[in-house]
Amino acid sequence: MHPETTNLVPGKKNNFSQKERRPPRRVAWQIAADLPSSFRYAGQGLRYGFVSQRNFRIHVFIGLVVFCLGFWLQLNLNQLSVLVLTVAAVLVLELLNTAIEAVVDLAIGRRFHPLARIAKDCSAAAVLVASISSLFIAFLLLFPALLMRLGF
Repeated sequence: MHPETTNLVPGKKNNFSQKERRPPRRVAWQIAADLPSSFRYAGQGLRYGFVSQRNFRIHVFIGLVVFCLGFWLQLNLNQLSVLVLTVAAVLVLELLNTAIEAVVDLAIGRRFHPLARIAKDCSAAAVLVASISSLFIAFLLLFPALLMRLGF
């Protein structure tokens, strides 16, 4: 635990005054002192997700294919925006799933715990639900345009 936050445990007396009601903000700035560092850390997270997670790579590839199809089929900006949002939602959930799995593994180590299984299964299920719904959205947006393009 960070030294500045060790006394934020429930039941312990906090270092900040009663007037403040929240901890000092200086803690957050000690981790990423500037905006470029914050972006660098986010980039490292994206890189980790891409390098270590097969499903993330699959989702990125499928998203690129969908975007190429959308441009080829000349979808309007609203339709392309919906595709961007759905692909981004799946990628975000995949990264959150990876983060949840890492935190659970950090917390319990190599032991089995039923709550850890629930956390991991539910985060994976969130990705699955988003993936299936994004397939439906892509189908609804791309299929009519593809039929028109092929002359049906």
